[in-house]
Amino acid sequence: MKEIAVQKNIEALLPSPVRMKQMPEEPEKSFGDILKSSMGKVSQLGREANQAVQALTTGQKTDIHGTMIALEKASVSFQLMMEVRNKAIDAYKEVARMSV
Repeated sequence: MKEIAVQKNIEALLPSPVRMKQMPEEPEKSFGDILKSSMGKVSQLGREANQAVQALTTGQKTDIHGTMIALEKASVSFQLMMEVRNKAIDAYKEVARMSV
């Protein structure tokens, strides 16, 4: 509770233009929209990794380090997406088990 009171007191001391900059007026995205955009980014990283591998194997590109970095980015982002999916499924199952 003290943190909330301190934060309100600090905001009251700031000039109004500074307060406006701290809280940008952006439309809120739904959870589904955030998931869709994240999945699109993961898919894009996968396509970029595939293109880097193709360019390396055909000899168009000789930068093996850049190719490996692209592959690791795609791998890590895919693993993160799968963990988020697993947690969402676990949360759904937990809610379904709740008694009303």
